[in-house]
Amino acid sequence: MKRVLIVLAALISILLVTGFYAWDWYDTKKLEMPDTYQTILDRGYLIAGVKTDTKPFGYKDNDGEIKGLDIDISKAIAKAIFRDETKLKLVSVTPSDRLIKLTTGEVDIIAATMTVTPQRMDLIDFSHSYFLAGQTVLVPVTSKTNSLTDLANSNIGVIFGTTAEKNLRTLVPTAKVFGYRTYDEAYSALKRGTISAITSDDTILRNYALNDKSVRILNKKYSKEPYAVGVRKGEENKKLLEVVNFVIKTLILNNSINRLYAKWGLI
Repeated sequence: MKRVLIVLAALISILLVTGFYAWDWYDTKKLEMPDTYQTILDRGYLIAGVKTDTKPFGYKDNDGEIKGLDIDISKAIAKAIFRDETKLKLVSVTPSDRLIKLTTGEVDIIAATMTVTPQRMDLIDFSHSYFLAGQTVLVPVTSKTNSLTDLANSNIGVIFGTTAEKNLRTLVPTAKVFGYRTYDEAYSALKRGTISAITSDDTILRNYALNDKSVRILNKKYSKEPYAVGVRKGEENKKLLEVVNFVIKTLILNNSINRLYAKWGLI
């Protein structure tokens, strides 16, 4: 019996020592997490996740060049880091995959009409807001819809990964929600008559109404959608977030943000 107790005591000692060193190794690894800002500097360019189908925030022009307000914001951040706005790589993202691409490290930042919400703040950190949008509805010009309540029991399109679906289910619980991966897919469904309306941010839907007289948007907004740049959580991302916040604050203070709004027809 005594021998058994001695063996057990020895095993426990080994486990305690092993656990101590394992924890020490784990803690050291945490401390060795590379600083994201320094990683960007060493790489030589910033990687930004942007939309390519959401005019005027991020879209491809006829020559295939990606343009928009979010791209200009990303260029300003790259310029603050490298003194050269061309030190920037743009990666196309959608509302349904942008958080994944950020948290897995495929991109350094997300500048893609992303609304700050408590749920998203649990997953990532946000910069200061650089634009305030509001959700509304796009309908055929022949529609008699004048408010959200007119869409009870109707087929309404939303974009996967946006805040529109949650807001719609709260405000019009009897609506039949149809999800789409991109805005163009939802717009095509509206034109085909598969859905009666699309709900999304007014600044995005307005572009469709300006270019197609067969559709219109409702004047009333039913939510506030503050857009901000997203970065990963963690101490290693703190410096990058500070730089992004400095850029946005500077754009606001020197009125450059209003000039960008005017450039992209947002005021």
